[in-house]
Parts: sequence; C-alpha cells; structure tokens
Amino acid sequence: MIIGVLKEIKPNEYRVAAIPATVSEIVRHGHTVYVQHDAGKGSGYSDEDYEAAGAIVADKDTVWEKADLYYKVKEFFPEEFKWIRKDKIIFTYIHSNAHPAETDVLLESGCTAIAYEDIPDKNGKFPLLRPMSEIAGKGGFIAAMHFMQTINGGPGKMLVNVAGVEPPVITCLGCGNIGTAIAEMGVGLGLEVRILDISMDAMIEAKKYLPGVKFLISNRSNLEKCLKESDVIFNGTQWAKERTDHIIYREDLKLMKKGAMIVDVACDDHGAIETTEGTTHTDPIYYEEGVMHYCVDNIPAAFAQTASVTLANATLPMLLAIADKGVKKAIEDDQYLRAGLTCWGGKLTLKETALKQNRPWTDANELIKTW
Repeated sequence: MIIGVLKEIKPNEYRVAAIPATVSEIVRHGHTVYVQHDAGKGSGYSDEDYEAAGAIVADKDTVWEKADLYYKVKEFFPEEFKWIRKDKIIFTYIHSNAHPAETDVLLESGCTAIAYEDIPDKNGKFPLLRPMSEIAGKGGFIAAMHFMQTINGGPGKMLVNVAGVEPPVITCLGCGNIGTAIAEMGVGLGLEVRILDISMDAMIEAKKYLPGVKFLISNRSNLEKCLKESDVIFNGTQWAKERTDHIIYREDLKLMKKGAMIVDVACDDHGAIETTEGTTHTDPIYYEEGVMHYCVDNIPAAFAQTASVTLANATLPMLLAIADKGVKKAIEDDQYLRAGLTCWGGKLTLKETALKQNRPWTDANELIKTW
C-alpha cells in the first residue's frame, strides 16, 4: 500500500502524523511512504530525516495523487476536498459531527474514512485520543501559568507552592485523561488540587496514583464551593453536541474570585462551560463577566514534537493493520477499528454524526456482512 503523509494546513498546526521512526516501520512491512515536503518541519523533522527512514519526499500534489491512504492529524479543509475520492482511505482525526461540509464530501466521494477519535479499546477508553488528552491537559496548565502572570494580563499569582504564601487552588472538571494530567502537574507543584466527577469508580482509581488530590462528587454544592475558592477552573469534560445544559453557566462566573481564570481544554463551544468559544494560539484568551477564558482547541500543536511522537506511537499499529491486511480485512478482524469507521462507499457509519446532522446511518457491523 502507498501511504501519504501530508503537511497540515490548519492555522498554528505543527504536528505530523508520522515521524521518521514510523516511516521506517511502515517501509519494513513492505509499503511505500510518500511524505510531503516540509510535513515534519514544525515538529523538528527534516525532509532528509524522512528520506533516511526510507520515505519518498515529494510535492503536495504528488503525495495526494499517489497515496492510497492519507495519513494525517487534523480534519480536511475545503482546499483539500478535491483529493477525496472513492479509491482513497482516510486515517486521521475527522470530527465529522462538527463539520457537515466535510461529511458531505466524504459521503459524496464514496471514500473509506476512519477517525482516530472514535476508535475505542476493550475498556471503553479511546487510545488514540489519550496521548493528545494528556498533552492538552498539561499544556493547558502551562498556559494558565503563563496567563496568570501580571505581564500577560493575569493577577500575578504563581501557580506553585511558595513559602509564606497560601497555595493556589485549582479545580478540574472531569477525572479522565485531561483532568488527571492537570492534577499531576498541580500536585507536583504543591497546589491544592480538586477533581469533580460523577464517577466514584474513576476517582477511586485515580486516587491510587494521585493521593494528594481532593476528589469530590460533581454536584451543585461542591461546584459552587470550587467556583468560589479556585484560582483556575480547568474543564476536561467532553460535552455531547446535542446537549443544551451546562456544568458552569454564565451566571456562575459571578461566584469566582477576582483574577480567577477558566481553561477549557475540552473546548466544546457552549458545552460544559456555557461561555466557552474556541480560540487559537494566535488569539488565545478573552473575557466573559470579567473572567479570563483560555479555550484553544488544539493545545498539543504548541508541543508539536512531543505530540507527534505520542500520536504516531498510538496510531501506527492500526495503520499497519490496514496496510498489511487491506482495509476490508482489517475492519472485519478488529471490532474496535470498525467502531472508528466514519463512512464507507457513501454510507455514514458513525452514529453520533448521523444523529447530530440528521442523516441516515448504516451499522458497520451489518455492513461487513454484505461484503
């Protein structure tokens, strides 16, 4: 199979789907890898690094034309739509439920599309999201440290435990990969760290390796206490697109301390936090009700090399399964890969997108019976 590693075009996106070590493994399996010129530059990898690993470095049009499978990081943008065809396989973060125009193109083309973010494991976790969630959580903490500085518009409070000063308080909404990554940073720096979640099981498990954290059931009473006392509220709770309720409402911001900050790592517009609007690395903050908000939707891009290595490590086994077996056999053999199938031959197989966009849905488990 011919794998095409493409340069991302989203503003401020510097990650790359395959690092040179990934290319070497794919080539060892007998496949051909085309890498777009400068695709890895933002992550610290030169064209020469890829060539040494066995890739063919080529211009954009050549990679798009030659590849059987497009190996990417982000969703497709309108200027890339022309390359999506029936004979192509797409393997990337697709986020189809949030991008109806992209979904139109995927279905009209008849291509095969598999989304990283929708592939679960046997425990119901999402292994191709986990590494990005950890980096996003820790990156969000670093952003809070930056914007809490006086010179960056904050109250001048250092998010560390300094002798003679009361330790800052931070609260994480959600005990998933994002929340625990933030808590790890906070505990390490001596902060008072609280995590709110609705799952006792998740918190009991996290408590085993985060003994310094205060774990609280997410209810209104505990939330109000944390809003009043926290210096930074972090959100790591993913919010279903169809929900109209929130955890933190606009009115709740009036409970927060002067100079307190919200960092929404999950970054669902008007999601768990009503006042969330996605921002960019170029223009990362805004204020609502006097509270600074940081809601950058691709935090890992700021740590492109670390993020690219961890993403490549996570995606490579499934990429090799598709390339070695062929996409049909790989989907038949692996129920978890099959769960990440967004569309096949013009049929939408991702139920969440079908519900969100009011489109017909085809069960992938039934689809494979017709092959």
